[in-house]
Amino acid sequence: MNMSQLLSLGDGLELTHLERGDDHLRLHVTSTSSSCSCPVCGQPATRLHSRYRRVVKDLPCAGQQVQLILHVRKFFCDTAVCERKIFAERLPQLVAPWAQMTTRLCEAIATIGLATCGRLGARLASHLGVATSWMTVVRRVMALPTTPVEDVSCLGIDDFSFRRGRTFGTVLVDLATHHVIDLLPDRQTETAAAWMRAHKEITHISRDRGAEYASAASRGAPQAVQVADRFHVAKNLSEAVAELLARVLTELKDSQREEAASASQRQDTGGRVEEWRPAPGEHVQRAISKHRAERETRYQQVEDWLKQGLTCQEIAHRLGVSERTVRRWCKRGVAPDVRPRRKRESDFDIYAPYVLQRWKQGEHNGTRLWQEMVSQGYPGSQRMVYRFLKTLKMHKDVSAQEQCLPHFSSTTAVSLFMRHPDKLEELEQDHLIAFRQAASSLETTYQLVQDFLLMMRQREGERLAAWLVQVHESNLPELESFASGVEQDKDAVQAGLTLAINNDQVEGQVTRIKLIKRMMYGRAGFALLRQRVLHRI
Repeated sequence: MNMSQLLSLGDGLELTHLERGDDHLRLHVTSTSSSCSCPVCGQPATRLHSRYRRVVKDLPCAGQQVQLILHVRKFFCDTAVCERKIFAERLPQLVAPWAQMTTRLCEAIATIGLATCGRLGARLASHLGVATSWMTVVRRVMALPTTPVEDVSCLGIDDFSFRRGRTFGTVLVDLATHHVIDLLPDRQTETAAAWMRAHKEITHISRDRGAEYASAASRGAPQAVQVADRFHVAKNLSEAVAELLARVLTELKDSQREEAASASQRQDTGGRVEEWRPAPGEHVQRAISKHRAERETRYQQVEDWLKQGLTCQEIAHRLGVSERTVRRWCKRGVAPDVRPRRKRESDFDIYAPYVLQRWKQGEHNGTRLWQEMVSQGYPGSQRMVYRFLKTLKMHKDVSAQEQCLPHFSSTTAVSLFMRHPDKLEELEQDHLIAFRQAASSLETTYQLVQDFLLMMRQREGERLAAWLVQVHESNLPELESFASGVEQDKDAVQAGLTLAINNDQVEGQVTRIKLIKRMMYGRAGFALLRQRVLHRI
């Protein structure tokens, strides 16, 4: 085999001599073509002017550095109108004009730089037999031409951080080809909008829920359909559910502590029934709720009048209460609660210690307890006994909940509420049932969350308006806050729940940018980072 073909010198080049040193090879190469085209006018020239030697570096061979000694010719250009009279022979397949290394060596160094960056690339190249500096590696990467963006119909946009939580950039991805098409040095609205104005062919823009990119899409590409990423929408929903669960679980635990303290007090009193009263009827509860609402309304009036500059004396005169009462309300900072009714004497009181003792022994049947009390002389009815036992039964139910719920945090409960029911294990399903039965608000929350997730999985965005109405009717402040945010971006959210477009490719590219940025130790500038991201290996 011809040695020239083995070394891939190209057509018209011949290896004439080889010199071998201790750690390098020198190859003498001569051109065999009879003519050469002028670089200015392009006409072939045959009249020889002179010869000279040109030394360039080439790819290593078997761990040894390779130098090419090119015996290059100079020609006269005989074209009368050409401004170039003498020119050197060009070897475009092997080496660029005035270059000190071959084209394939430049490409190899640039590839090493794209994979490892500057200093690390120079260290890796030295192990591969390529003698170069970190600045040469960076320079070769920066010299790579960037192909201009010609046509992009479906654009994905997201931010990435230069310094976490401080400075950010913007990545633009063609969702059709799954390639990064550009990087922007910040995430300002006007920067992204200016880029979009230059591309009128954009039809869809997939983004997160951030206001900057929503405004940029509206300004730069008003013709495009904005699509809110489903992952970010679901994340916003999970955050709202976490806040709701934190509030409800706190209320349940506080209620459990109060019930436990009340039960402990009843046990410590040795069976006295000063605080043991039958559960009030529905009409009493309605009266208490009405009274409490009236007090809250009056307290709100006090706050409004205080903001208007009225004195406590003037407020007391308007409300028809004493000035001392108004001052006490202002000092507490909350609306005064309705005081509990005083306990009235009952025929049940003298039998209360016996009932408590039998209840602790495990006798929870009201009929049998009533029969035992009658045998001891109790004159009351069985219905009255059931009314007094209702308090003990309620405490029993709260104790049963207390055994399950405190083991879970709001974060753990969110995973149970957000996951598909079929993907829950048997124990997780039992825990979920315990949460749903703990409070009616949690049952409502679970139904609304699963309905939204089903709408998202099946892409039934047309049901979004009806779902928002259900949320507002549920009177759950955390979900209502989420619904209000969705209504402000309703068109984009509905498009995200209907179309197959999402930001998963963009999120993957952001992860890749993080890897590249950390390989650069976070010290290189934006220009080099952009080159490494756009020229993927």
